Amino acid sequence: MNQLEQNIERDLDEKHLDHNPIDLFRQWFSDALASGSRLPDAMTLATATKDGQPSARMVLLKQVDERGFVFYTNYNSKKAQELNENPRAALVLYWVQLDRQVRVEGEVERISDAESDEYFATRPRESQLGAVASPQSEVIEGREILEKRYAELDKFYCDREVERPDNWGGYRLRPDLIEFWQNRAGRLHDRIVYQFQDDGSWSIKRLAP
Repeated sequence: MNQLEQNIERDLDEKHLDHNPIDLFRQWFSDALASGSRLPDAMTLATATKDGQPSARMVLLKQVDERGFVFYTNYNSKKAQELNENPRAALVLYWVQLDRQVRVEGEVERISDAESDEYFATRPRESQLGAVASPQSEVIEGREILEKRYAELDKFYCDREVERPDNWGGYRLRPDLIEFWQNRAGRLHDRIVYQFQDDGSWSIKRLAP
């Protein structure tokens, strides 16, 4: 049995878990990468308006550390508008090859312009142009509108770096709840939930499946 198989077979025993859920998430994410999962960084982002009308979509996890989970988008998009109204959001990552799921809840905030600039500079040029060209979430008359705008930008930036537009950048979800779910036989799944405490620690509890 290789290391990945050993990690998957290991029970979620709250008595022996790391007290920091970010460390456990990093291990699970590493396992997902090792498993060959397609787009292991894909996650559902659920937001809601100030009136409680929910919406959800897939985004990509680009960074995780003690501060939280980072993703990028257009600041004029529907998700961004909802986050402006209601900064509470939730994430779900599911790795079917591993029979594992992670849920995250917390408040979302914009990251710094410097962080967004640094990440934007690493994106493929085509993705940079696409970010500038697309008025995300706005109604457009046809695809040709996008293609024409893309071609114009491609020509404009032919001899220069593509600059990050002001309306595009990153968000960080600062978690106050992280739940780890592991499939088990007979639907007796493991569910371990971490909740952030006022003193900066995390409580660890088991939930019934």
